[in-house]
Amino acid sequence: MQCSEKKEKDMSADIILQNLLNPAVLFFFLGLFVVSIKSDLDIPQPIPKFLSLYLLLSIGLKGGVELAHSGITNHVLITLGVAVITAFLVPVYTFFILKRKASVYDAGAIAATYGSISAVTFITATAFLRDLDVAYGGHMVAAMALMESPAIIVGVLLINLYRSDKKNENNYKGILKEALTNGSVVLILGSLAIGLVGGEKAGTALAPFTDDIFKGMLTLFLLDMGILAGKRIRSLRQAGSFLIGFSLVIPLINACLGILICWALSINPGDSLLLVVLLASASYIAVPAAIRLTVPEANPGLYVPMSLAITFPFNIIIGIPVYYHIIQWLN
Repeated sequence: MQCSEKKEKDMSADIILQNLLNPAVLFFFLGLFVVSIKSDLDIPQPIPKFLSLYLLLSIGLKGGVELAHSGITNHVLITLGVAVITAFLVPVYTFFILKRKASVYDAGAIAATYGSISAVTFITATAFLRDLDVAYGGHMVAAMALMESPAIIVGVLLINLYRSDKKNENNYKGILKEALTNGSVVLILGSLAIGLVGGEKAGTALAPFTDDIFKGMLTLFLLDMGILAGKRIRSLRQAGSFLIGFSLVIPLINACLGILICWALSINPGDSLLLVVLLASASYIAVPAAIRLTVPEANPGLYVPMSLAITFPFNIIIGIPVYYHIIQWLN
């Protein structure tokens, strides 16, 4: 019994160490180091935007090809249903926690941020699974796309419901349009559809672009994310201890919720990790862009560094391997 427990602990440590020594993650640390020594190293625009578009296109296409193989099964529908329901529920409960310590505007913005997802965290998790040779379903890409928009809608609706000044209520039709036509959502769903229709031929034809250079592109993108996170860390002084604690504790609560749901529904380890990572992550691209347009009263100096400088690095460095180890232990 003791040998078995020791073996499990060693396996957990090995998985965490393997993730920490992953070249892409190490380049994230390099980005943080670059900022700490005040180097002039930077990745100029529009290269980061191109890298983001590439990663979304690549993961969407590959997800569509995998979905073409597996088909639309009851398992797929249940997983997508869970993803959408949790995407609506998380911003609701987090809003009421935040409203005690933050303004209605900031509470809604942060709740939307943590109710939505980080595509790059998801992509990093898929790379982690590939390194371990663990299979996952293409429908998880659809789950990622479906989880991005609900939190924006819920967050803005809650702000308008509880704000004291009702004079400048947002146009709900405009908010809905902004959420559903968001570029990342359109690209990931479009790529998924193309992969689904094209099947194996589409995957093979674009393999040199979507497979062979994927890790290199992810590495360069995480270097840029490290630089950006390093710059945003300075803004965390505005957040205070409550919000800093929130940005670590809430992802863990959401991850535990996801792990229990996946265990109860007997979802396979690969799909379970991706769903848990989606629940534990926080948006730093789609939601900030939408919130700046719809709720200018919210302070981006709070919700952007919380998600990017704390939750994002925590998930890619520690969260992903730890979540996977717990999922394996339960299975």
